[in-house]
Amino acid sequence: MAIELNHTIVHAKDPQASASFLSEILGLPSPRRLYHFWVVQTANRVSLDYLAAESGFDTQHLAFLVSEAEFDEIFGRILERKIEYWADPAARLPGEINHNDGGRGVYFQDPSGHYLEILTQPYGSSA
Repeated sequence: MAIELNHTIVHAKDPQASASFLSEILGLPSPRRLYHFWVVQTANRVSLDYLAAESGFDTQHLAFLVSEAEFDEIFGRILERKIEYWADPAARLPGEINHNDGGRGVYFQDPSGHYLEILTQPYGSSA
């Protein structure tokens, strides 16, 4: 059997709000409740299972590979909601999009402070 990533747990101040934010921004199905998690399912069958955390959790970086058309749709929702975004993970290039590896990429934060990234080309793909 080939080994596949099935799910990962993402701690959040408000797991329902963070899961809903992610699914709405990415255009994914609404999150579903499973035990004490809010689950966001991606197209490649990997789920992000949001779990309540009081405080003190480390923020994560979650990157999503999307098509050019999906990038336009997602970026449109970022602009509509006036969400701050950056071309780099250090947030030194506000209001810009990167063009790494011949694609496009942008970073933004969810309600819990996690850095989300959408990119149209995997890093290193032009090498």
